[in-house]
Amino acid sequence: MTLSRRDFVRLTAGTGAAAALAQLGRTAAVAAPSGSYRAMVGIFLYGGNDGWNMVVPTDDRHATYQAARGAVALPRNTLTPLTNASYALHPAMAALRPVWDEGALSLVLNTGTLFAPLTKATYLSRPDLRPSNLMSHSDEQAHWQGLRARDSASDGFMGRMADRMPGGRLPPLISLSGSTLALIGKTAVPLVLPASGLPGRAGYSARDTAKNLATALLADSEGGPVMDGVKTTLRDTFEQADLANSVLSGGNSVARHFVDANGRALTSDIAAQLLGTAKMIEARGTLGHSRQTFLLSMATFDHHANQVAGSPIAGDHANQLGALADAMAAFHRAMKALGVGANVTTFTMSDFGRTYASNAQNGTDHAWGNNHLVMGGDVAKGGIFGTYPDPVLGGADDITNEGRFIPGIAQEEYLGAIARWHGVSNADLPYVFPNWQTWSTAGRGPLPLFR
Repeated sequence: MTLSRRDFVRLTAGTGAAAALAQLGRTAAVAAPSGSYRAMVGIFLYGGNDGWNMVVPTDDRHATYQAARGAVALPRNTLTPLTNASYALHPAMAALRPVWDEGALSLVLNTGTLFAPLTKATYLSRPDLRPSNLMSHSDEQAHWQGLRARDSASDGFMGRMADRMPGGRLPPLISLSGSTLALIGKTAVPLVLPASGLPGRAGYSARDTAKNLATALLADSEGGPVMDGVKTTLRDTFEQADLANSVLSGGNSVARHFVDANGRALTSDIAAQLLGTAKMIEARGTLGHSRQTFLLSMATFDHHANQVAGSPIAGDHANQLGALADAMAAFHRAMKALGVGANVTTFTMSDFGRTYASNAQNGTDHAWGNNHLVMGGDVAKGGIFGTYPDPVLGGADDITNEGRFIPGIAQEEYLGAIARWHGVSNADLPYVFPNWQTWSTAGRGPLPLFR
């Protein structure tokens, strides 16, 4: 996914906390369904996660699944079953079983990029209705983050949401996974932070350092209101950086939840990102945030080879899903301990799904529709949304003979439900989702993901 120089400058401006200045004083155009705090936490699984092995049918479809998937198929007796459901999670994701039993985890089946509703017949006969450049990493990442299925995107859905969000002492749009298209708004600037906190500065005084820097930079100037404003901006920037650093450097009360089933501290990158997110949520009062939007990520899920190793339940994909599940479960425990379990929703995104059929290298190739997870205390208990595709290779939902399934749910129906829960008003949904009209009429609309 390519960012323009202008977009790169806008995003990197947020890394030093100067972005906070652009957010101060922003008025709220966001609805408040309950008048309470809300946070949405998106985790982008870069490379194209194999959602067909993340969520597996356990009924009669499992035989077809196993025959079609070949070497990467997970035996039924190894799966993590979900109570009162005909689906299971990957064996490595056992940490999320208690979250499901609690009623705080939902499945979204076969969702992906769509410009308009498609069947296999219309896909074949109407190329003008297909999303552009399907199954390309950069294009599909842009489709998910910019939500323009047939046009290039210069801004992202999280950035556009932030355009309509109230501010605080720091921007409420926060990334702990770098700068990317999803964060770009028309006016909003995100705060981009490392998960472990900003570099410390021993003996540092925000006001004195800003004053000295400003004095050095402006030594030859005549001063005046403009130069005084520059000095104020420099001072405020350092103070905002100190605030973010103090938040991310603390948070011991949430850190204790980030352990595995044996009590060992979680050390994965996604665990660090979710721990940083938990700390920012814990500090929401100090930061002045009634709404927070977070973007996190994992890489790389592009398993053309060696998706499994030795056995179907081992290998790179199992390791990644295990790290994801452990970190998500720990984050959920932390949110409950903070008393905001029902106020925080975590959800997954990815470039695209993988082919249902495996290849000769024990891997899978680029495809289209995919399965995703939504977690939080306010999600529908035992929720399973969408329809699992016809698993027959070359069948009614497969545009090739390798299991590239046409999505049954558009990204707008999936992400739009979360945005509306988060507080985006009905009037602002077409602004956040440029193709909203297509997915909010003729019987379509946001999924009923929440209670």
